[in-house]
Amino acid sequence: MKQALWWKSINHQVQCELCPHRCKLAESQFGLCNVRQNRGGQLFTSAYGSPVAVQMDPIEKKPLYHFYPGSDILSVGTIGCNLFCEFCQNWDIARAKPGEIRSQTVSPGKIVTAAVNYNAMGIAFTYNEPTIFGEYVIDIARLAHESALKTVMVTNGYITPQAIADIYPHIDAANIDLKSFSADFYRRYCKGDLQAVLEAIIAIKNQGTFLELTTLIIPGVNDNETETLNMIHWILKNLGADTPLHFSAFHPSYKMTYLDRTPKITLDRVRNIALDNGIHYVYEGNVMTADESNTYCRSCGRLLIRREGYQVELMNLRGNVCVCGARNAIILA
Repeated sequence: MKQALWWKSINHQVQCELCPHRCKLAESQFGLCNVRQNRGGQLFTSAYGSPVAVQMDPIEKKPLYHFYPGSDILSVGTIGCNLFCEFCQNWDIARAKPGEIRSQTVSPGKIVTAAVNYNAMGIAFTYNEPTIFGEYVIDIARLAHESALKTVMVTNGYITPQAIADIYPHIDAANIDLKSFSADFYRRYCKGDLQAVLEAIIAIKNQGTFLELTTLIIPGVNDNETETLNMIHWILKNLGADTPLHFSAFHPSYKMTYLDRTPKITLDRVRNIALDNGIHYVYEGNVMTADESNTYCRSCGRLLIRREGYQVELMNLRGNVCVCGARNAIILA
């Protein structure tokens, strides 16, 4: 246990200020994330220094397609999450409580040393929701930058403005799950608030963090054209057409085993809506693709990055400039 950041005392309780739930905790009570606890009138975190997963991944697995494509990144995750998505594909660690899954004791320094020893491009905070181990993220990220490593968050974006201001100056890139563009969807299936996520995405962008977005497309739940168009228009207005967007296929999991997998034709449809309405880079995930995982120049349409699984080939680029002269939103080593 380590004393947590982002909390205050209210009427003999501790109120966590890390995410929009703002849990009010009596003595010994844990927050909804399962890792932050009131101990003696102070907030502590059991997630600090206790990862359940540390391994190397291709950056494309996060998925980040425009941030150091083709590189490998050391990935770190703990238990816990601050949303309750009924379709969660990592529910075994997201909903775990302390002691239910074996963890390691790994200091921030050891994480960074491992990344350097494995010649990783950087460190990704991923697998579960990294916001809930924000203190660990900050300490690792500071050391990572001292060792010329990049830092990445793979997150649901459910975080308060105060925590954004503290965490994201240390984060180089993030993939944020925009799970739907329906407030009812967030309330019903995630026990969260869409507006809080949208405000967080804008704030994270304003911190200077490079952003990509992912939406899991669930058949008959969040795959309608109106919702997709509303989301596209919001992205164009608030983030810009160069924001890479990933549409990922749902497969039955956790509390949604009663639904079928997302057919590729559905991903093709929503991808075409995004492209036709002005998003420059749109991808499909969790399905076999022909060219829907490739990156094309936003201006001339030339192939810039070919992807086959996690095999990546760059072409027609000088830095992030296409041979046609157009600059593309790609960050290269």
